[in-house]
Amino acid sequence: MSAQKMREVVRQIQGLPVAHAQAVLAVVPRKGARVVAKTLESAAANAEDLKLHKPEYQDIRIEALRVKLAIAGTAGSIKRFTPKARGSAGPILKRNCHVKIVLSDE
Repeated sequence: MSAQKMREVVRQIQGLPVAHAQAVLAVVPRKGARVVAKTLESAAANAEDLKLHKPEYQDIRIEALRVKLAIAGTAGSIKRFTPKARGSAGPILKRNCHVKIVLSDE
């Protein structure tokens, strides 16, 4: 999915608490919302895992986590061609993106 389409979804959750952001993404009728929801769920699970296994992260409050930063950046495009009139070819760009979500309890 293109980064432009993902940015519309990502902007909606920036600055929200994790539970509220998950509720917002559950009702957004876009294909990118499912991908962002899975990424957000993974980020929350990573924070819980850090709290359990790393002593320097013991003071993280899981219930107070907020989406500090949510970015959708461009990635490499897959290039394909489709046949056109009189033997020529037209390009097709299948765009991809990287979704980055940073959580903070501040």
